[in-house]
Amino acid sequence: MAEQRAAIVTGASSGIGLAIADVLGQEGYALTIAARRPEKLEAAAAGLREKGYDVEHVAGPLGAEEGVKAVVAAHRERYGRLDVLVNNAGVGIGASVAEIDTKKLDLQLDLNLRSIILFYREAVDLLRTAGKEHGAALVVNTASIAGKRGQPWLSVYSATKGAVVNFTEAMHKELSAEGIKSTALCPGFVDTPMTEFVKESVPATDMITPGDIGEAVRLLLKVSPACIIPEIQFIRPGD
Repeated sequence: MAEQRAAIVTGASSGIGLAIADVLGQEGYALTIAARRPEKLEAAAAGLREKGYDVEHVAGPLGAEEGVKAVVAAHRERYGRLDVLVNNAGVGIGASVAEIDTKKLDLQLDLNLRSIILFYREAVDLLRTAGKEHGAALVVNTASIAGKRGQPWLSVYSATKGAVVNFTEAMHKELSAEGIKSTALCPGFVDTPMTEFVKESVPATDMITPGDIGEAVRLLLKVSPACIIPEIQFIRPGD
């Protein structure tokens, strides 16, 4: 590419986010990675830098408006451009409907949905500039197969991820004419720390890998500006 492109990846300290950041680094993108826990994020950033990638890291509460603004501001100051935004940070907390805790409800709404909306708002000027330049600015939003088929005891998580799918479609209709693509990723069980709760019944070896998701993002980077992939579902055999 004539000029190095740049990306933001949230929830990038492990799992899907780290796998996507690695793919973006391989493809020559400068990276701002963000997550809540400083020590885990610093370790992830160090590992990416060891591979030769240009990496900024910003730890903070991504479900909060000030956390979102801090990530975009740090990225803007360091790189001055944004070609890819990956909204991957999320949390799932299981509970029956009668036992939904309000604090945990708000945490999932804020991180899984509100954060994505705020990242679009804060970064859309940079994305518009990239879209005008090359017609292939990209926003990738990690949803879930639970956003396509609501799951018992994960009702709030399912609802937030269903909203992510719908918001992604809305952003496609609103922004794609300006060269900004939006894609929702809808994976089933992926072998990450977030799926530890189910690994007694679904072994990690039978799960989708973070690398599978990373490779799907590589595809999104490679297709022409005329090709938009609004949604990708990842399911296991028999599901």
